[in-house]
Amino acid sequence: MLYHNLILFDGVCNLCNASVNFVIDHDKQNLFHFASLQSTLGQAILAKNNFDTQDFNSFVLVYHGNLLTKSTAALTVAIQLGILWKLLAIFWIVPSFIRDGIYSYIAKNRYHWFGKNESCRLPTPELRNKFLDI
Repeated sequence: MLYHNLILFDGVCNLCNASVNFVIDHDKQNLFHFASLQSTLGQAILAKNNFDTQDFNSFVLVYHGNLLTKSTAALTVAIQLGILWKLLAIFWIVPSFIRDGIYSYIAKNRYHWFGKNESCRLPTPELRNKFLDI
């Protein structure tokens, strides 16, 4: 099955869960679906694309048949969330090694700064259709 606009996220990370909530709240066109990196679907997509199935330091965006990670994935999601968020496209001028360096620093410290859950998030019944493979 081909997925489009599927965000794979670290299901135990509080920052990641807050990011998912942010996307849900601002996704007025209902573009995005979600699955945790730890889920069967997330693991299958990672394995099929030769990504590490144990390293959850980036969310992954399945977008037009490509897997995008780190700042490229974050910017791609943000600019689809509406006019205000399209302004973030200015960051495309920053070289990816700089954007990704900042992203990696935050990802490395996210559990320490924002905490971690013991298990992956479960969506509310109203949001269940946004989450695949739960």
